[in-house]
Amino acid sequence: MSHDLDAPPAAASPTTPPAAPPPGTTTATGARRSAAPASARVRDLAGRYGLVVVWLVMAAVYAVLIPDTFLSLGTAQTIFGSQATLVFLGTAAVAVFVVGEFDLSIASIMGLSATTVGVLAVNTGLPEPVAVLVAFAAGVACGALNGFIIVVLGIDPIVTTLGMSVLLLGVAQAISGLVTTSGLSDQLALVASYNVGGFGLPISFYYGVVVAVAFAVVLAYTPLGRHMNFVGANREVARLSGVRVQRIRFGAYVFSGTSSSIGGILLAASVGGFDSSTSGSYLLPALAATFLGTAVVQPGKFNPLGTLITVYFLITGIVGLQLLGFSGWVSNVFYGAALVIAVTVSTVARQRLVRR
Repeated sequence: MSHDLDAPPAAASPTTPPAAPPPGTTTATGARRSAAPASARVRDLAGRYGLVVVWLVMAAVYAVLIPDTFLSLGTAQTIFGSQATLVFLGTAAVAVFVVGEFDLSIASIMGLSATTVGVLAVNTGLPEPVAVLVAFAAGVACGALNGFIIVVLGIDPIVTTLGMSVLLLGVAQAISGLVTTSGLSDQLALVASYNVGGFGLPISFYYGVVVAVAFAVVLAYTPLGRHMNFVGANREVARLSGVRVQRIRFGAYVFSGTSSSIGGILLAASVGGFDSSTSGSYLLPALAATFLGTAVVQPGKFNPLGTLITVYFLITGIVGLQLLGFSGWVSNVFYGAALVIAVTVSTVARQRLVRR
């Protein structure tokens, strides 16, 4: 036994090369390895931006069917120049959805702010800058009130915000006397409608883009954004990790009221007034865009860039159908169908993320 232990190990012959793999094995394996990441990247891009491709295809179909009207500058201005309010409402909804909350009062907060500007500036003669500040403060206060009732008192968010939605609609109708307010100045209109860049698009379009991009950066790259996502993913674990969950939730409602208020002020400024009874019609489009936005950029997650894209995707579809001769009811059908499909897609995408 000792001579076996002491014997030096047999040295490999330096002149004998290792056995070569069968022909084609190395190249085939390498090809499979390189193809796998490539196919994964393609699937990832398709998942993130597939709706953008659908948007382009839809626009191309409209361009072929109705080239004289759809390809006009006026149509482009209608599509991109009239949706800033929905972008702000969608951003408001994203803020509360990200932290696992819900807000059905965003449209009524928007309507109250829009009505307040017109009533104070036109009916009472208050200087427009003061009227704008009061309207803005009203929206922020509504968001804070939602946060207090839901976060501090622990009342269900759907019940609370649904009740607030009806309450604020009634308040707006009361202060306007059920009459459409109009007569805001051209100077105030420039705040929302000033043409920037020579493309015929109002400055409010750029406001919406900047807010959506800025909020996306906050969510992705700042501690606040990470905490918001953490709270939305698992509130109890976030609390145990030292995140101030209640403050994050409350702040989301305040931001929601603030963003909704800005959307209302821009709407009133751009059209010179507001009809308080129409505020409820903005809720469905905002929710449809928000939920459908979970299918874009960050599939399965509420995100402001996805919402921004889907706002204009949806209005493109509606404008095209209206130019084809469909009546005004098509917008309700389109937004309703989009919301149902979006919720379904969002649910499936979230389930896949959980399984991963």
